[in-house]
Amino acid sequence: MKALPKISEAEYEVMKVVWESAPISTNEVTDRLTATTDWSPKTIQTMLKRLVTKGALSYVKEGRVFVYSPLVEEGEYVGQKSRSFLSRYYDGKLSSMVSAFLEHDGLTDAEISALRDILDQNEGRGGK
Repeated sequence: MKALPKISEAEYEVMKVVWESAPISTNEVTDRLTATTDWSPKTIQTMLKRLVTKGALSYVKEGRVFVYSPLVEEGEYVGQKSRSFLSRYYDGKLSSMVSAFLEHDGLTDAEISALRDILDQNEGRGGK
């Protein structure tokens, strides 16, 4: 498994926009994020530059516009972060995490039903 770049929570928000609409210009990223955050366009541009430096994004210059594409797949990144979270907080045991949610947060009947469906669909796949 290749090492993925360390991405901050704020940078992750930028990545979600890029993953959703790549290739995407600086202006498009900025328009979307200024509509949902209180970040300035300069802050967003700084995060885009950092993500390029970290190897999470690439860009091409089209005229006077920078157009960004991800170098990291969303599923791969989320999967690695999920495994890291599970390992850090629940000793790698998914059953411990689900038990904690049941005990402390409670799951709705719909969530429990969805979990049962997922388990039923994946029965026999153990270890994957």
